Amino acid sequence: MLISHLEEALRKNIRQRIAAGVLSGTALARQTGFQQAHISNFLNRRRGLSVEGFDKMLEALKLSVTDLIVSPAAAPEGLLKEYDDVPLVPAQLAHHPDFAARDVADVLKFKRTFLRRVRSRDSGAHAAWTRFIIVKADAENALAMYPRILPGATLLIDRHYTSLEPYRRREPNIYVVLKGKSVLVRYVEGQSGHLLLRPANNQSPLLSVPFDSQRSATDPIIGRVCHIGTEV
Repeated sequence: MLISHLEEALRKNIRQRIAAGVLSGTALARQTGFQQAHISNFLNRRRGLSVEGFDKMLEALKLSVTDLIVSPAAAPEGLLKEYDDVPLVPAQLAHHPDFAARDVADVLKFKRTFLRRVRSRDSGAHAAWTRFIIVKADAENALAMYPRILPGATLLIDRHYTSLEPYRRREPNIYVVLKGKSVLVRYVEGQSGHLLLRPANNQSPLLSVPFDSQRSATDPIIGRVCHIGTEV
């Protein structure tokens, strides 16, 4: 998806609000701090927005990038029926419920039928989060999960699957887990008072994440890796 598609989706959203009488160019200028002429030029495609300007618009309209991604104006019409867009974000932001425009490095397309087949489980507090996101595997996580994951691989994460139950029988799930400020990709096992983070590579250490007894054992889990993409 191109930035121009997101801008067009934003224009359509603003025009719909103005047509419905719930917004005016003057009010939007006041909320964003832009000149009214700037708003007019944007709506009439005479100019675009900076990243900071895009974020101001989203904040004023109480929208997220995800709202625009699923908007009919956000992608060429022929792709809407077949594909959904998933944001690629820095791994250190993987535990954020949603993302500002400046946080989204790219948008990748996945078959809508594939995403709908993916089963969620025990999303709990994540139920309101953007469900699917993509992160890239860094060298540390790729080494720990070699040969399942290679450096730079794209990991599609289902953040509505935080259960420790296997997704498929006799096949361990790969999870993205928050440990302190680090985002780790590992197999996960539940133990008394902590989670064991087990690597695929025996040369990497076994790690653990403690959890508060008053909270769910799966709280450190960001989500399940449900697709791995590797460039060749």
